[in-house]
Amino acid sequence: MGFQNSSNLGTTPLPSINFNTISFIWYDYLLFTLVLGFSSLIGIFFGCFRKQDTKKEYLLGGKRMTVWPIAISLIASHTSAITLLAVPADVYRYGLGFWQGCISIFLLHFTTSYIFLPVFYKLELTSVYEYLAMRFDERTRMMASALYAISLLLYLPIVIYIPSLGFATATGIGVHVVAPIACGICIFYTTIGGLKAVVWTDTFQFTLTVGCLVAVLMLALKKAGGFFTMWNTALEGHRLDVSFDPDPTERDGFWAVVIGLTFLFTAQNSVHQGCVQKLLSLPSMGDAKKSCFIYTQGCIIAKTLSIFIGLTMYSVFAGCDPFTTKKVGRNDELISFFIVDVGSSVPGLSGLFFAGVFCAALSTLSANLNCVAGTLYTDFVSKMMDPGISEKTTSNILKLLVIIAGVCGCLMIYVIEHLGGIVQLSISLKGITIGPLLGVFSMGVLTRRVNSKGAFYGALLSMIFMLWFFTTVKYYEKMGHLKYEPKPLSTANCDYVFSFNETSTIKPPPSNVNIFFLFKLSFYYYTMIGTLVCCLIGSCISFFTNTKNDPVVPKKLLCPLVHWMYDDEEEVEVENRSNGDYLNIEMALELTTFHEEGTKRRMTLGPLDV
Repeated sequence: MGFQNSSNLGTTPLPSINFNTISFIWYDYLLFTLVLGFSSLIGIFFGCFRKQDTKKEYLLGGKRMTVWPIAISLIASHTSAITLLAVPADVYRYGLGFWQGCISIFLLHFTTSYIFLPVFYKLELTSVYEYLAMRFDERTRMMASALYAISLLLYLPIVIYIPSLGFATATGIGVHVVAPIACGICIFYTTIGGLKAVVWTDTFQFTLTVGCLVAVLMLALKKAGGFFTMWNTALEGHRLDVSFDPDPTERDGFWAVVIGLTFLFTAQNSVHQGCVQKLLSLPSMGDAKKSCFIYTQGCIIAKTLSIFIGLTMYSVFAGCDPFTTKKVGRNDELISFFIVDVGSSVPGLSGLFFAGVFCAALSTLSANLNCVAGTLYTDFVSKMMDPGISEKTTSNILKLLVIIAGVCGCLMIYVIEHLGGIVQLSISLKGITIGPLLGVFSMGVLTRRVNSKGAFYGALLSMIFMLWFFTTVKYYEKMGHLKYEPKPLSTANCDYVFSFNETSTIKPPPSNVNIFFLFKLSFYYYTMIGTLVCCLIGSCISFFTNTKNDPVVPKKLLCPLVHWMYDDEEEVEVENRSNGDYLNIEMALELTTFHEEGTKRRMTLGPLDV
């Protein structure tokens, strides 16, 4: 059913909110400008006074980074404006279902540290897609790199659109003015500063963001009447409901969120260039695991703070929903009004919070710009360049790629803003590309039985299937045949006059009886579907195309957890073929390079900590 008026919600007297007076004041603008300006100064420092003229310095920080800055940078990259603005709004309307994803984040540490990272770290990769060329072939690597580039073009506009919309709501400045300015600042410091600028800017930005989150939450709890009042109001409003119903069509069911987000978080971290690149910049595997553990725990804390802000926002607005009364035009704008109102008692807090929100967006954007530049150069541009090209020229090309990727992401905002709710859109879109990517990497590290044909066509056909699937679902949503109904909302305690026609607002739920079951699945499952489709197609094709002449995969390209499945005789056969008996020339070249790089590393850095 649609929005509801309910007299049993919001029984606590609510403070009066004058939306007409909510706006930024001069010191809000000043603090906002100072924070973004300081971020640029960090980029200038590393770009001009700590010059990074080599590919290794620009992309991996010279492999001299330390555990805590990398961990905080990873948390900052993961804690985007979606977490800070879209998640509280989602909690306000649908409850704390997303909070169940903290279980998935906890599991993420194990999938990253014990399945994928040991393989990538030992191979000394710049791009994780180099692994696919070694495990399968160059064609599969190019396919995966293309999928990754597409995923960024789809995701980065969402990252920058959300804070731009929030800032526009609070200040009246247009979204299409704010977004290009923010993108320009991020492109600037990422371009000239490289990975070190990204990491240290992320550290500064995340510290500010968490501080603002805690301050806003404390003030909001005070406005709501305290933690227990907030909790009881959320309980009355069904925002704390948890459903263990195994029905996969339920939007926020426990199993949909935990299983779906486990696949999603694994895909966007364990095999994602942005995350892996930072972990590879650490000097040892032990440091990488420590950083990964700190990262996952920090993400849980950040998401919990965001969930509590959403519950507190509901407690404040429980008896007078501004979305129903048309005080807020879009649900995504609700958090902006809430933050500015709560922060009005502390001069400058609103400006700092939105600066923190932009910092979260910029840290995500900068991290992805840096790593997409590395991927595009390694997997595409370098193949067209003279092998004798200087390191300084390589660094300049990488900077140009950062600019191009940033501009493309900014332009895509004009498309993203028309596609609906942000949390659902973000998770759904990722399923198109990162689901197949997780599938092809999983087949690579977990089994020898999948060959290059299976990997390539599995990823390609899975992406095509997910694109068709996503488009069909969006069509049904646009036609009104599919819709997730929000939790009850009320206007019973409003102390201002508003125009509200209850009969025109409350509508019967859309009819979806004629829609195929698959299209009704919770959007949390989309990444899992893409992964499983890729693995199923890839395994079937490999089964029918495998021959005795196919090269045997060496254990070094497999996850250590599956080494017990393959006996020593198979490994002897692999070593014999590595001496020149490979039928796959590309694999032979990649393995030869691996042995050479491993020897150089042992001579310069000592034994690997694996």
